[in-house]
Amino acid sequence: MTDSLSLLQLYVEWGADEALSPFPVDRLTTPQAKPPPPIQRAGDEGHHFSHAPPASPAARPSRPAPPPSAATMAERAAADARACAARATTVEELHAVMAAFEHCALRDTATHTVAPQGRPGAHVMVVGEAPDADEDRGGVAFCGETGRLTDRMFGSIGLSRDDLFLAPVIAWRPPGGRPPSAMELKSCLPFLQRLIVLARPRRLILMGNIPVALLTGERITAARARGRWRDITVPPNLSETGNNSGTAHVIPALPMRHAQQLRASPTARRDAWKDMLELRKTLQEDGYNHGA
Repeated sequence: MTDSLSLLQLYVEWGADEALSPFPVDRLTTPQAKPPPPIQRAGDEGHHFSHAPPASPAARPSRPAPPPSAATMAERAAADARACAARATTVEELHAVMAAFEHCALRDTATHTVAPQGRPGAHVMVVGEAPDADEDRGGVAFCGETGRLTDRMFGSIGLSRDDLFLAPVIAWRPPGGRPPSAMELKSCLPFLQRLIVLARPRRLILMGNIPVALLTGERITAARARGRWRDITVPPNLSETGNNSGTAHVIPALPMRHAQQLRASPTARRDAWKDMLELRKTLQEDGYNHGA
């Protein structure tokens, strides 16, 4: 009896607090094979067998559906973003819709939903990279060091903030400043496209690798794409409020290096200056008056 109590105490110390069977089982003996179920022969219809017939396919439990893939989730998020963005009729309404959008995890990790700067209806709209730390803390686009460098770039051809409408390619800073993933960009693209329509610019400046690749749809860097204008197409369902014509919105865009790249090399600064001269020449051809 004492040995049995000692054994139980040892089991408790080992963490065994529940019996798996009300009867003791000798684990050291060789288990006996269960006899096969009886075979029903002709003439045995009246006999009762203890084994049940196999369940019909309809009675078997169905397997749970596999979870959706990342691509499927991104498609759903993009569809929800298009529906939400299409309902916004002003830049302010669009920013409120984005701040309430729950289908992009970046919103929950960022400090602010970064708002664009400038005047809707400005002749030139500048689309920059994902928000940096200064923009995330301040909650507005092109602030801090990036804003000062951008002001110097456009100031070299006589353009001020009053002449521009500035926005980031996405409204949230990825954790740690990492590049946004392709899925994150896809789910946020409808907001940027709707913002372009609501801002009504005559010209777009795509400043940086991510805006260039996302809006042109090409796997190309800003350094390779720069130097010439390209047409950017906004889908018909985002081109105009209540537009049922199916006509897409097309706007010319000039890719160029981001302001933060100007410190990289003399080549980057030389390319940026050439692009500024191209922009000034185009604005003159448009008949644009600075400050108007």
